[in-house]
Amino acid sequence: NCLAGKKGHKGRGKQFSNPEEIDRQMRAQREMEENGGAEKGSSSESEEESSSDDEKRSGVEGLIEIENPNRVSQKNKKVAEVDVSAPRELSRREREEIEKQKSKERYMKLHLEGKTEQARADLARLAIIKKQREEAAKKRDELRKGKKIVRCATKNIHILS
Repeated sequence: NCLAGKKGHKGRGKQFSNPEEIDRQMRAQREMEENGGAEKGSSSESEEESSSDDEKRSGVEGLIEIENPNRVSQKNKKVAEVDVSAPRELSRREREEIEKQKSKERYMKLHLEGKTEQARADLARLAIIKKQREEAAKKRDELRKGKKIVRCATKNIHILS
């Protein structure tokens, strides 16, 4: 067998609960249900005491002093200590986003004033198109006038003949 040296978890000893311990837990649970809020208040105080012990350091951490400059301990701030009105520092992405919006607004302002390269090119293109349209309109007017003259002349010829 290849498992000859390794033992599984199935052979471990079983742990049984003490019947007296079970009775004590059941009584405590019934008392909490009967008393309601009074029992909860005293239990929350004991929980606060035990949580302060956990903060001190549990296990091996309590025995060994750690001098790690990279370790940042979490400090819980109270609601009264937090200053909402103080300006918070923006992240790099937020700063870049704001700069991007401002530069876009500046560009659009200059573009509307006609000071950017693209605006100048657009205005030149528009001027060329405007001239072409005016010339086309003049040609159309001349053709219409020419047709009217021809029509009038053909009517006169028909009348004369």
